[in-house]
This record gives sequence, structure tokens and C-alpha cells, in this order.
Amino acid sequence: MMICIPSSITEVEKRAVRDSAEQAGAKEVYLIHEPMAAALGIGIDVEEPVGNMIIDIGGGTTGITVIALAGIVCDQSIRIAGDEFTADIMEALRRYHSLLIGERTSEQIKIQVGAAMKEIDNPPDDFPVNGRDLVTGIPKQIMVSYQEIAEALDKSIFKIEEAILKALEQTPPELAADIYRRGLYITGGGALLRGLDKRLANKIKLPVHIADDPLKSVVRGTGIALKNYDRYPFVMR
Repeated sequence: MMICIPSSITEVEKRAVRDSAEQAGAKEVYLIHEPMAAALGIGIDVEEPVGNMIIDIGGGTTGITVIALAGIVCDQSIRIAGDEFTADIMEALRRYHSLLIGERTSEQIKIQVGAAMKEIDNPPDDFPVNGRDLVTGIPKQIMVSYQEIAEALDKSIFKIEEAILKALEQTPPELAADIYRRGLYITGGGALLRGLDKRLANKIKLPVHIADDPLKSVVRGTGIALKNYDRYPFVMR
């Protein structure tokens, strides 16, 4: 069994993951860091002596990692990602429309009209949202635009931008030069937010690439590592 773990995980947490897998019946347990799996999944040669920055915006955490020579050079992890975006949308609708919605509805809004900027190419149509009116207690429907959602997510995306800048500050100069040439790679479900690549590129002044299938890149990379686990030195036994 091969399990992905966040790069900021502690030794105690690592042992807990390993023990859980063994209790579930795994004969051999391998651990791989999520950014490494993501890099493999999007087709980066992690073993070459070149710096690559991977930004994995998952559900619970956003991992910002610089990889070179099959190792993690520097790493930033913040607890702001998809779940936080969902909570931001719920809070915004409660505050501005007095509408109470659940997590599933909020997730739907994020998928249908989620955006990182107020001006994007090919904007989606307004999305009808059903919820409970907090004033009257009666169910009601409102139309939500992508601009409203961009405003709701602004603070959380700003924190991700700050974390990326902090990670770039810690990057050794030679690898920073590689990142300047190659740009940043975004994976994870958060990468699907409309206009996110443009917003990050404007802020960081570097090219930003979104993986072809960002939702599955970590899973795909884990599969590659599992097939060739003896070839990759970063897979932990």
C-alpha cells in the first residue's frame, strides 16, 4: 500500500498513518510526500538537477514545495485550501444575503461559479442557490454571480499568495533561477478556480501552469511511484 502524506507531517503522525495501514491488512506500507506525487503525476522529471515549484491546493491544506534532485528543498504548508473556500462562501451568503446554506450547496457554488478574480475570460452564468432565510426562517432562492464569490474568496487566496512569496524567499538562488524560467505548477482541486493562474501570475510576476487534470495528479503520481518504488529514493518504507 502506498499512502500520500503532507510534507509538513510530524514523525508521530507518520507512524500513526503507517500503523493504520498495517492494521487494515497492508503487508508493506510505503509513504510518499504529496508534492512529490503531484510532480510525478504532472510529468515532471523529479530526479533532474533543476528546481520546480509545485503548489498543491487540496482540501485541508495548501502545500508549496520546491523540488530538485528527487528531494524537497523547501516547503511551506498552510491550512487554507478547498475547505476554507467552502466556509468563506457559506459565511459570505450568510452575511450579505441572510441565507443559510450547507456545505454541499457551498461546494456546488464553488464548482459552478467559483473564481479568483472579478474579471475573467468566459465568465459563468449566475447560479441559483436555495437556502433558508435567516430572518423569516422560510426557504428562498437567490442568484449568485462569480464576482460575489471572487470577493468572498479574496482573503483566503491572498494568504496563499503570501505563502508562495515566503516560499520563494527561502528558495536557494540557483533554484530560484530555474523557477523563474519554468514558472510555477498548480495542482489539486483548488487549481480549478477560474482565473487563479492569472491572479497568481499578476502577483508573483512568474508564469503559472495549471496541471492538465489537477484533481487526479497526486493520485496518478502515487500510482507511478508504486509501480517503480525501487527507482525513487524519496519513497519511504
